[in-house]
Order: sequence, then C-alpha cells, then structure tokens
Amino acid sequence: MHFASCFKNIKRLAAIGALSLALVPQLGQAQDKQKIKVGISVGSAEAIFDVVKKVAARDGLEIQTVVFSDYLQPNAALAAGDLDANAFQHRPYLESQIAARGYRIVPVGLTITAPLGIYSRKFRSVEQLPQGAAIGIQNDPSNGNRALLLLQKAGLIRLKPGVGENGVNATPLDVIENPRKLKLVELDAAQLPRSLDDLAAASINNDYAFKAGLSLQKDTIAVEDPRGRYANIIATRAEDKDRPWVRKLVQAYHSEEVRKFIETEFKGSLVPAF
Repeated sequence: MHFASCFKNIKRLAAIGALSLALVPQLGQAQDKQKIKVGISVGSAEAIFDVVKKVAARDGLEIQTVVFSDYLQPNAALAAGDLDANAFQHRPYLESQIAARGYRIVPVGLTITAPLGIYSRKFRSVEQLPQGAAIGIQNDPSNGNRALLLLQKAGLIRLKPGVGENGVNATPLDVIENPRKLKLVELDAAQLPRSLDDLAAASINNDYAFKAGLSLQKDTIAVEDPRGRYANIIATRAEDKDRPWVRKLVQAYHSEEVRKFIETEFKGSLVPAF
C-alpha cells in the first residue's frame, strides 16, 4: 500500500511539472512589451510619430523611434531583432525585399499615402520637357517601377504590356515607346533631390522631397493618385503580429488625433490611408 501511494504521488508531481512547463510560453506571452523601438525614415515620419508617441503613451506603450536615411536598413534591422517594428515603406517595396532577402516580415496596419511626384526646377509642365531631357528615377525595383508607371500615366513613355502592375516590376528596358527620347537616369532615392539641378526632372519620394523643401503642389509636373496600392504600412516580424503591443501601436497611429495632424500639417501632400 505504501509503495502504491508513493507511486501515485510521483505521477501526480510529474503531471504538475509537465503542466507548469506547458504554461511557461503562455506566461511569457502574457508579459507584453511596454517599450518598443520603431524604425522610421527621416522627414515627415518624425513629426507624425511625435504625435503617435503621445497617443500610445496614454495606452501604456512607450515608443522609441530610430530614424534611418535610406530604405535598406530598416527591414534588415527589424529582421535582426534590433527593431520591434518599422513604418517607412509601402507593400510593394516590402514584397520586393521579402523576395530578395527572405525576410519574415508582415504588414500589420496602414499609415499614410505619400504620393510620388515628378519634380522639376526648370519646367512647369510635362509639355515643356524637351527632346532628350534627362529624367531621374529611383534605382530600387519597387520605386523605380512606380516612377515608370507615373511617367506612363503622364503620357511620356509606354511600357510593355503586362509589366509595371500585378507584382511585375518594370525597368527602363521595358519602355517600348519614348517619343521624346527621354534619358532615364537611375539613382539612389536619397540622391535624387540633390541631383535635381542637373536633371530636367526627377521622380522623388515624398519623405526625401519634404526634407529637401520641395512642395508636392508647387514643384511637380506629374503626381500619383493619392490613394492606391502604394499606401505605407506598419510592419513587424511575422511571429509578433498578434502581440498586444502591436495592436496598441496600430491603434495609436489610427487615432483621430494623428489623422487630424496629418491632414492639417501636410495639407494633402500626405494622406491618411486608414
């Protein structure tokens, strides 16, 4: 009887131990982060996140922003665990980075649409562009594709059927009609504002244009539709997408306070996408 009783007690203790081990991951998940690092791009995102930080703080979430001056580092830093989230890119750019680098990064919420513009300091309309004009475009696949689509929309070029949309990025080699014999100059996105004086015009991302003091309303000769597939996103690692802190981050960005700030501060050059 004594042996049987001891055996039952051993089994009971083993079961309790197994249950405790099974609960460890759940307890770890319950202890949600109270402070996170979010990677953003230089420029307008800094001003917007000053408001996002205040809203999130009221919900118990402290946000530290890490500012990047290029488009390659924020995803690499997120994938490496140096950031908890980033908010600088649109979905097509993320998709191109995942295809190229195998990142396990997913979108978790929309932020703003930053309409791409063709900027010029020398000409006031597409019609004024001369034969052989040099047009700067981004050299990364996603934004270069976006620039070519905008040039096509403006009637300056025509692309091969089936490229430029549906995930098939166009390159200058896909231009089949170029009646003005425009010279498409591929440059790093950050260099385009600095190169504008040497070009007839250039496709410039909104954040870099904002930092360079360029106006979407006054300095462009062609502009993207303000709403579309190029809305920017908040992204996290795939394993974090359902964490409570992610919900708090997205809710803070989607607050009415942030919406009103974007609409008032940027007057249409940035559009809330949520």
